[in-house]
Amino acid sequence: MMRRNFTSVAEFILLGLTSRLELQIVPFLLFLAIYMVTVAGNVGMIVLIQVNARLHKPMYFFLSHLSFVDLCFSSNVTPKMLEIFLLEKETISYPACLVQCYFFIALVHVEMYILAAMAFDRYMAICNPLLYGSKMSKSVCTTLIMGPYVYGALTGLMETMWIYSLAFCGPNEINHFYCADPPLIKLACSDTSNKELSMFVVAGCNLSVSLLIVLISYLYIFPAILRIHPTKGRHKAFSTCGSHLTPFSLLPSHLIYATLFTMYLRCPSKESVEQGKTVAVFYTTVIPC
Repeated sequence: MMRRNFTSVAEFILLGLTSRLELQIVPFLLFLAIYMVTVAGNVGMIVLIQVNARLHKPMYFFLSHLSFVDLCFSSNVTPKMLEIFLLEKETISYPACLVQCYFFIALVHVEMYILAAMAFDRYMAICNPLLYGSKMSKSVCTTLIMGPYVYGALTGLMETMWIYSLAFCGPNEINHFYCADPPLIKLACSDTSNKELSMFVVAGCNLSVSLLIVLISYLYIFPAILRIHPTKGRHKAFSTCGSHLTPFSLLPSHLIYATLFTMYLRCPSKESVEQGKTVAVFYTTVIPC
């Protein structure tokens, strides 16, 4: 079993996006507005789907869970980031840092596989329309949505336990606006090779698998749509993919996938941490919005 080494660090200091005081108020107002829109939009989406009986379909079922995950994802990071803008340097306790790490890792994996489940749902609806009702039953949809939650929770726990096993006995300034793995690993005064290897394998495999599921699904979907002759029917088929293509492509998917590859598939360094902090703004605030 993994056993935690001695650590003398009781709390960490989050340095935030910038240390320049004159640049604090504008981003605070901007990210506050983005967060308010995120909360209102995703809560509104969930409530609308729940109360409207016409939306009790698999496509909207998955979409409501995507909204829920986006809401949790943003709420895990943004409030603390807003505090940093007001207080310049914000402290976070060691246990709270681990909790934030856990939810971040778990929710990232849940979102990736919900997007994959949505792609499979669109594949069934367009490529197998006659079997869609029976194949995508309520029990099947529940299983498809519970899988990402369970897997994300277990993956988050495993990765957080690797962090828990590290010793922190000196520097406690995290060059980020939340407790992220790479800058946190840089502060450890014990061997981090196991954690780095785990981070590399988990991030690489899950990002690749989820992206592959989506791409394969649409490799079948697009030819099937193009074989539909009436323009109106083709347009309707394309429109049914809109709820999935919007978060996956119109808000470019490379902001989810490429930036996470950039952040997690390299050994932590000062340069990679700085780059990761910049691009993290997009996938923690803009994409959920």
